[in-house]
Amino acid sequence: MERRISVDHPQAALAVFGTCNGHLDIIGQILGVDCEVTDSGLIISGDSESVGKAAAVCDQLLEIDRQGHPINLQLVTYLTDMANENHLDQVVGYTPDCICVTAKGRPVRSKTLGQKNFVQSIRDNEITFAIGPAGTGKTYLAVAMAVNAFRAHEVSRIILTRPAVEAGEKLGFLPGDLQNKVDPYMRPLYDALNELMGVDQYLKNLDKGLIEVSPLAYMRGRTLDDSFIILDEAQNTTPEQIKMFLTRLGFHSRAVVTGDITQIDLPFEKKSGLKEARHILQDVEGIAFVELSQRDVVRNALVQRIIRAYEKTGQRGG
Repeated sequence: MERRISVDHPQAALAVFGTCNGHLDIIGQILGVDCEVTDSGLIISGDSESVGKAAAVCDQLLEIDRQGHPINLQLVTYLTDMANENHLDQVVGYTPDCICVTAKGRPVRSKTLGQKNFVQSIRDNEITFAIGPAGTGKTYLAVAMAVNAFRAHEVSRIILTRPAVEAGEKLGFLPGDLQNKVDPYMRPLYDALNELMGVDQYLKNLDKGLIEVSPLAYMRGRTLDDSFIILDEAQNTTPEQIKMFLTRLGFHSRAVVTGDITQIDLPFEKKSGLKEARHILQDVEGIAFVELSQRDVVRNALVQRIIRAYEKTGQRGG
């Protein structure tokens, strides 16, 4: 079977086909079709089902280009994988959305449907849980949404917190005072804020108390009004800690809880608060749970293969 796809202009062909037709090579490899570039567009040949999937991917890439969104190898691979797994209904109509702009003017976009659902859930709910493996953008997207809300004056401060759980190293052996000891645990949050806000703006707001990055233990006894609060690495909370955190939520506030239940660093005799919260709070109005998977990994493709390997053996990640 053959299917012809027309392409309006050379710029669209370059965006969709890729440099040296690299995008078409990926589509052909994953779906088992042949892609031949012609003067007017593209001819896709192969078995009818695979050709239909490849055509749907190319049509959607053309639509994404028409809307002015960038197309890269990660996006092409993601949409082609989705089509290959018989999720054509999710491929058709998919476009990335701009969440925030970094300090250097780079737009931050959701790159998968899982990420897009996560972002929409934050907009729609007071508390959103995002559970998924490393590399799915849980922390970065949550911080981007917090920065966006802060810039839009929807909240007056951003509060980022993590449990300072020892993973192979003892806090007591790290140099410096308590803040110096917990700073390494906060580093991913610092990095995200620095990139999104810029170092100067981040430090300025930090000095004013409008941004707070601190260990989870510092949340006890507080009521957090008019705030965007993120609890990262929540798989390393105990049930008591996560209940304490969730009950800090005040008026006009929003909370995001992120974690990966395959990377629990708690002692084996302790329960993960994230696991328990998912069971207890699943049906509570105003709380949403978003499950991200290896399909939503947007790091190096090798990360996806590592995650799949661990999932096959059922081992806990480190």
